[in-house]
Amino acid sequence: MKTNPPVPRAATAALLVCLLAALAACGGSKPGAAPSSAPPSTGPATSAASVPASPPPSEKAAPVDSAAPGDIPDTQAFVAFRSDAGHFTLQVPEGWAQQAGTAGVTFTSTVNAISVVWKTAPAAPTAASAGAADVPQLQGTERAFQLGGVKAVTLPAGQAVEITYQANGAPNPVTGKQYRMDVQRFELYRGGTQVVLTLSSPVGADNVDPWAKVSRSFAWL
Repeated sequence: MKTNPPVPRAATAALLVCLLAALAACGGSKPGAAPSSAPPSTGPATSAASVPASPPPSEKAAPVDSAAPGDIPDTQAFVAFRSDAGHFTLQVPEGWAQQAGTAGVTFTSTVNAISVVWKTAPAAPTAASAGAADVPQLQGTERAFQLGGVKAVTLPAGQAVEITYQANGAPNPVTGKQYRMDVQRFELYRGGTQVVLTLSSPVGADNVDPWAKVSRSFAWL
């Protein structure tokens, strides 16, 4: 009975190398597959564009609407508003919606608004300081800001700084409509307290007299 001759060691080693290579090819990654070290997907990423800018830096000036409901009637009655926190009194249109906070209050009707905010300050504002600090701040926060002017004015309450400008109003949450607004901003100061009185209404509204009444009614407590 014949016996097969023993397989040489070199041939055995070559055979093992071939088997290992075949196994590696079968268990490896498929062409084009992601490396096994890549983390698993956790769903779509949130795009930075989905976070709305406020205000949009590229927003254009809204068209002037000649039919904007902004005129305050000559028969409008005014009532006194007192703020012990802000240390002032002010005449405001009767019946306007009021929203108060710890350092400010607003009065609104249709598209007109009166805003008063107060804070502690080390010194009175000047036309120069308002132009250097407040105007750039408004440029960064107001929609489609366009400066009218900055000047020192005298009110019955004392010296003040007036900044006039135009800006877009906030879009209507239902229709998206915006009005182009005329804004008067008065900065007043006394005894470490600065008050900013802002009056806004659509461009073209005839509110010169009502706004003069409000701004001139401001009085310190």
